[in-house]
Amino acid sequence: MKEEYKKWYTQWLSREFEMMVFGHAGYPVILFPTSKARYYENKDFKLIDSAEHLIEAGKVKIYCPDGIDSLSWYNYAIHPADRVKTHIAYENVLVNDIIPMAKHETGCNKVATAGCSFGGYHAANLAFRHPELVGYLFSMGGAFDIKQFIMGYYDDNCYFNNPPDFLSGLNDEWQISQLRQMGIVLGTGEWDMCLDENLRLSNILNQKGIQHWLDNRSGTGHDWPWWREMFPQYLSQIK
Repeated sequence: MKEEYKKWYTQWLSREFEMMVFGHAGYPVILFPTSKARYYENKDFKLIDSAEHLIEAGKVKIYCPDGIDSLSWYNYAIHPADRVKTHIAYENVLVNDIIPMAKHETGCNKVATAGCSFGGYHAANLAFRHPELVGYLFSMGGAFDIKQFIMGYYDDNCYFNNPPDFLSGLNDEWQISQLRQMGIVLGTGEWDMCLDENLRLSNILNQKGIQHWLDNRSGTGHDWPWWREMFPQYLSQIK
């Protein structure tokens, strides 16, 4: 399995940024780390290994960007407004640096986004905000509501980066039509501490007529062994 390490200076964060890439060809998948974790986490916890057969076969090429949650949502030393602005700067790295790179390297018009736990938030938020760039969304044990990080503060940036809120209020027919073309999977389970968040998001998508697969598994909780089962199965949905 081909493995690359990439590092570059990004103007969007005014710092160097790191990423690992796995595979030689295939549909590009942006795979986020969990809360406060780094770009190598999904390799270390063998989520990449779970999809090795798809990577080796050239079905998917997986991009694992660094996370900056410690500087954004979890940075309680700065004002909540600045936490959100830092997250938006991170999104700019994804939209302006990483996605164009992935599209160029694979020849695909769109990417997939994926992530476990709070990585599921990053995957969902990017997909729902930029459906013109994202063809598939695979969330595993996702947590989607960012109100816990902003302590009662709320502005437009918070609203438009909180999927349960901005999706509920979404009335743009073009954006809704784009979301209806997306392959969306919300993976969760009966023991998942984020089960209620997945049920809530699924209900919102249903209200908007956005098809998706709510994969609520019996005997399944919130940890890597279950996510390693989900991930290759979800990637197999890519056409």
